[in-house]
Amino acid sequence: MTDRVTDPRTPPAPALETHGLGKRYRRGWALRDSSFRLPAGSVCALVGPNGAGKTTLLSLAADLLEPTTGTITLSGHRPGSPEARRGTAFLSQRKALYPRFRVRDILRMGKELNPTWHQETAESVVEAGGIPMGARVGTLSGGQATRVAFALALGKRPRLMLLDEPMADLDPLVRRQMTDLLRAEARTHGATVIMSSHLVSELADSCDHLVLINNGRVRLAGEVDLLLDQHRHVTSGAGDRPPSPEAVPYDVIASTDHGRETTSLVRTDDTSPPSPGDGHRAPTLEELVLGYLDAPEASPVLTAGARVHGSQEVSA
Repeated sequence: MTDRVTDPRTPPAPALETHGLGKRYRRGWALRDSSFRLPAGSVCALVGPNGAGKTTLLSLAADLLEPTTGTITLSGHRPGSPEARRGTAFLSQRKALYPRFRVRDILRMGKELNPTWHQETAESVVEAGGIPMGARVGTLSGGQATRVAFALALGKRPRLMLLDEPMADLDPLVRRQMTDLLRAEARTHGATVIMSSHLVSELADSCDHLVLINNGRVRLAGEVDLLLDQHRHVTSGAGDRPPSPEAVPYDVIASTDHGRETTSLVRTDDTSPPSPGDGHRAPTLEELVLGYLDAPEASPVLTAGARVHGSQEVSA
């Protein structure tokens, strides 16, 4: 591979980009034909049902797995390269913490292993949770251990944070605090955050990008606002027929009968969405996600900023 020459007029490389990415196990494909890009500085919600391929995607990005097909790059570098390792932090539900270490020892380890370490950031995350520096990790509650793991990740000052449902054991207030901290990190330092979570309603106000995976394939990808603008939530009363291509000149993604009324998620043609009015409005993020989870065979939607074109130059 040749070294890249950076032109100041050239836009920064996407924080994460995949081309035909796939991972196959003996039992079948966990991820297949994944091609999308995520711009630097984004806070992205990675959603989908259990077994959809979310953890596989994050593990490929973290260099914990090798792809079966295609490529994945982090700011133009392959996972596992020195540049990618220095700039990436991965945090899963199973925190890689040593139970006999004291909290101060965990932070000292982070300092020794990471040349970009920022001690003040790491200590502030721990102290905000009232966790003594002298406490042994094995004596901490699940939520406290999660805080220490976040301190280790944020202290590294990564360009890309990969979070595989690490906040599942936090109460709602602390989840919100940690999410606000991640948003501040992205805003202040230009970091990119990819958060896998089932709590879609809590991600609505914190994420500006969305990637939805179902059955191992990317079904939605792009800026949240643009994806919502390309859809409408339509309600029809009792006795009315559900929306159809003849009645509504848009694709019906999914419909739900509530007895007295039927609600449908419809996709517009990207150029002339109907204005909000009687019986239809823009969907919420949760309605958008649930609609596509209910219709796994619906055609995928990727915004212009999420689409990839042609080949890419990859640095080792």
